Amino acid sequence: MCSPTAEKPLGPAPDATPDYCACDTLVLGCGNELFGDDGYGPAVVRRLGQSAGLPRSVLAMDVGTSVREVLFNVILSPVRPHRIVVVDAVDMGRAPGEVWTIAAADLPLIKCDDFSMHQLPTSNLLREVAELGGVAVTCLVGQVSGIPPEVRPGLSAPVERAVPQAVEMVLRECRLFEENADGG
Repeated sequence: MCSPTAEKPLGPAPDATPDYCACDTLVLGCGNELFGDDGYGPAVVRRLGQSAGLPRSVLAMDVGTSVREVLFNVILSPVRPHRIVVVDAVDMGRAPGEVWTIAAADLPLIKCDDFSMHQLPTSNLLREVAELGGVAVTCLVGQVSGIPPEVRPGLSAPVERAVPQAVEMVLRECRLFEENADGG
């Protein structure tokens, strides 16, 4: 237990809520850029940061392989974003570079306990953020050509070509969300 001193008076703790919990829309780019197409999420977020069309109410973060920490903070925070868009690479047997959205509730149940860096971020946490936290969660996923077994930075050609399409899809999702929130 800490007792008050002249150097450290006892008082209320400073607000420790991360800024990303207070934004309207939080875009999380997930993945490890050292392993080929797994760097899809960070590449999309980097391109979003260069986009003039990103609304001021949107915060795009490259969370690499640390998405669980961000999601735990969101769940535990008294303030939460209204919407989270998770951008990640997946291998679901589609054509390499194909991009689509999927709701957290629609993720395959087999992924609930999947803690692999090369899969969607902890699906059960996304479901909890949506169901218990009242946050709208969308996953924007891109089909990989493959994930190399050793360090090999750089996206494959089909996934690299999909990055601008993913950026447009994120921007469209953000605009639609803002229109619906404004009653439009």
